[in-house]
Amino acid sequence: MLTLLLQEGAENLPSLAAEEEPVEKTLSLFDLLMSGGLPGQIIILVLFVLLFVAIYIYFERLFAIKAASGMDSNFMNQIKDNVANGKIEAAKVLCAQQNSPVSRLTAKGISRIGSPLEDINTAIENSGRLEVYRLEKNVSVLATIAGAAPMIGFLGTVIGMVLAFHQLATSSGQAEMGNLAEGIYTAMTTTVAGLIVGIIAYIGYNHLVVRTDKVVHQMEATAVDFLDMLNEPV
Repeated sequence: MLTLLLQEGAENLPSLAAEEEPVEKTLSLFDLLMSGGLPGQIIILVLFVLLFVAIYIYFERLFAIKAASGMDSNFMNQIKDNVANGKIEAAKVLCAQQNSPVSRLTAKGISRIGSPLEDINTAIENSGRLEVYRLEKNVSVLATIAGAAPMIGFLGTVIGMVLAFHQLATSSGQAEMGNLAEGIYTAMTTTVAGLIVGIIAYIGYNHLVVRTDKVVHQMEATAVDFLDMLNEPV
């Protein structure tokens, strides 16, 4: 009889262990972001707005820079032929058809043909500064978001921590640790959100800077090529 009871007890052990196994509490990302109270929700909303602005500026500038970098590889050869043959108007029309920063710089130089070489160089440089300004339009906003988003997220965390410890202080140290811990990890979500937005904006900013530099180098090479063409002996 004793042996039978021991066997039955051993058989019931797995079922008892299964019954006593703790159930993991799951929480969706949306619930986690929205469970931080009004201050946390305001911070998250601000970060979402910054994320939207960053993504919009990134793609708008990316398409603009991509369009600006497109140029016919035979463009400068055609310009040289037209200028060498005295077809200045044909060269201007060719520049107008391209509609790119490189073509506009070349058109500015062509319009100054007959002036001293130094004046032509100055005109091209001034035009180049305007083209760079157009390419870098609103890109600095991405840099601002990359720096501000993590700080805004950290501000939300600090506010959450202050509220959590205020709850602990007003309850004379009798606050439940579960509620306190929930308030703390909820506050930390604003820092996570701020870091995500900041990283996205930072990567987007650096990618646009690299793409812009390529166009700027292309403009510089074209300007040097154009000035060398004017320096060639007739």
